[in-house]
Amino acid sequence: MTAAARRAALEDLVEAQGATRATPPLLLPADPYFDLAGEEFGRRLLLTTATTGAEYCLRPDFTLPIVADYIANGVGEPAAFSYLGPIFRQRDTGPAQFDQAGIELLAQPDGDVALDQVLTFARAALDLFGVSPHIRLGGVGLFETLLAQADMPAPWRSRIRQRFGHTEALDRLLNRLEAAPDLPRAEQPLRPALIDDITEQMVAAGLSLSQGRTPAEIADRYLEQQALDAEHVPAPTLGLLRDYLAISGPALQSLTRLEALVHGAGIDLSVPLTSIRRHLNGLGQAVVTFDAGFSPRLDYYTGIVFEMTGPSGEILASGGQYDRLLERLGAVAPIAASGCSVWLDRLEAEISR
Repeated sequence: MTAAARRAALEDLVEAQGATRATPPLLLPADPYFDLAGEEFGRRLLLTTATTGAEYCLRPDFTLPIVADYIANGVGEPAAFSYLGPIFRQRDTGPAQFDQAGIELLAQPDGDVALDQVLTFARAALDLFGVSPHIRLGGVGLFETLLAQADMPAPWRSRIRQRFGHTEALDRLLNRLEAAPDLPRAEQPLRPALIDDITEQMVAAGLSLSQGRTPAEIADRYLEQQALDAEHVPAPTLGLLRDYLAISGPALQSLTRLEALVHGAGIDLSVPLTSIRRHLNGLGQAVVTFDAGFSPRLDYYTGIVFEMTGPSGEILASGGQYDRLLERLGAVAPIAASGCSVWLDRLEAEISR
């Protein structure tokens, strides 16, 4: 099949999803991308500045503008969107334009059925290119359920969750918690006295009290960190997290190991585990692994996530459940969302190898 024929077949697949074809503008406000994805993703944006000083970027993905438009037009009704078109990002070789295809399913009555459609679409797109993928699954919701039941001070749950998917950052945090001495809680300085002390030190150093962080903000951050450092995560909990994150391999075997691990700790993960097993059944004979430590480096993912790779190991399609994104963009109630993106340039490179 020629490249033109594959493109036409992919167009047909996109149109066959029974979804509204989405064509977001090529030029978009950059702030939402910085707010949601942070500086790491921001470095990949192609930016321009308006005369007002506002920053814009060439469209780096389809998901965010599709979801933002859905919220702006009133949320609540089930909606499905499909797309195929160019996105723009910085790469190591310089600015690049390439095509993505995908679907986004919002507020569907059954989130599991919606994710099945997303997985089926991604596999069908890769099949058009003759690629039988290796599928890597992760469970964001599974890990969050574990954290909710694990024995640890509440402030540490959010900090550990924020680093989930960032392997090195999470490892550093666990190392820090393991090395923390179990000391009696130190007496905290009174906030007004601390603010006065910081103010005097800033004045003595010739620092501005109005530019940058104020003495009150510095004091609050110091007191927050001191209170956090005084809270200790029990050693058995840290061991449980280490053992959990180390589980990776053939999906059914990994889930069985995980189930045995948490059962010994008195933690119930039956609901998210049942959901993962249900989707495994729908993947049939595909090569599927489950990686307990896998998550996209975006905190709006909430349930099952996946990557599909070819023989070269390149990620050709990725996605999952991202309910939290809609709330982050202004929705006032939880809304189920699933979607995926397929990288056409990577697929073409895969089949040319």
